[in-house]
Amino acid sequence: MTDIARITEVIEPEAKALGFDLVRVRYFKGGEIGDEEHTLQVMAERPETGQLVIEDCAALSNRISDRFDELEEAGEVLLEDAYRLEVSSPGIDRPLTRAKDFADWIGQEARIELSELLGERKRFRGDLTGFDAETQTISIEDDGAVFEVPFALVANAKLILTDKLIAASRPLDTSGADEILEEQED
Repeated sequence: MTDIARITEVIEPEAKALGFDLVRVRYFKGGEIGDEEHTLQVMAERPETGQLVIEDCAALSNRISDRFDELEEAGEVLLEDAYRLEVSSPGIDRPLTRAKDFADWIGQEARIELSELLGERKRFRGDLTGFDAETQTISIEDDGAVFEVPFALVANAKLILTDKLIAASRPLDTSGADEILEEQED
C-alpha cells in the first residue's frame, strides 16, 4: 500500500527548498492516458502569489525525481508501480486542503464534502464566511443558513469558479500578454 504520508514527508522539504508551500499530494490510478496509469499529483504554490509558473513546476518536478532516485538507490522504494509525476499550481478553482486555505478564501464560494455526517449532511456548497483558528471550524453559508464545519471532518473541498473568484485571482505575470494580443490581431 502506498504511504502518502511518507511521500509527502519526502516532497515537502524539496518544495520548501525552492520557496514553495505544498498544497496537496495525491496518488491515484487512472489519468489522462488511461485507466491503468498511476499518477502522483503534487500541487504547490509560491506563498506570495498562490501560483507557480511552468519553470517552477519543472524545478520542483526535477527535485522530486532526483530525491526519489536517491532514496531508491538507498533501498527505499516509495512507489512500487510505474507512475506519472504531475506537478502543478493549484489553479483558480483550487482545492482547499489546509486550514489556512479556508481562512485565505473567506468570501468565496466553495464546495465541501465531509468524511462523515454532520447532523444530517455531508456536503455543503456556498460562501465561506469565516474560519476560527482556535476551534479549527469553517463557517459556510449554504441556502441562507450558516453551518459550522470542523476542519478535521473535511474529506474534500475546493473553490467554485465564479466571476468573483476570477476577479480576486490576479495573474502572476502578465509580461508578454500584449505581444500575444498583437499576434492574434495580425
